[in-house]
Amino acid sequence: MQRYPAESPRVVLDTNACLALFAYADPSCATLLAALREGRVRAVANLATRTEWLQVLARDALKLDDNRRSRAVQLFDALVTTIGTDPAAARAAVSLPRCRDRDDQMFLELARDAGAVALYTRDRELLKLSQRTQRRAGFVVRRRRTVTAAATCTSLTEHRS
Repeated sequence: MQRYPAESPRVVLDTNACLALFAYADPSCATLLAALREGRVRAVANLATRTEWLQVLARDALKLDDNRRSRAVQLFDALVTTIGTDPAAARAAVSLPRCRDRDDQMFLELARDAGAVALYTRDRELLKLSQRTQRRAGFVVRRRRTVTAAATCTSLTEHRS
């Protein structure tokens, strides 16, 4: 059995990444799901991002039955740690680039405030910000299917120093 650090690198999953992982079992997310289950990375959420996840999951447009919704919530709760945020620290934190979609800004802020090494998404507007978030706040924005990053998060943390 392989050993991983006691405090695995933190990652943030946007709502679409959560849907792909937990509701739809998207095969392109298999590596990330395995990394989460094995503890190689630790996904974090806060109250705002978890609330959005639950609201989106409840939408009829997704055409998910109650059983699938329930399993998705259980998987999220098992694999994502909901953390609190310190409002004073957030105000004093480094500035982030602004995302065109104001609803996505909370994922950037969570990644910064949680000390995450990566934010997983498929949102093009967020992906465009990766170089700036890496330079300003030390985390990258990645496509959820390029999850080889999950296996190399420790190398990402070395760049944060």
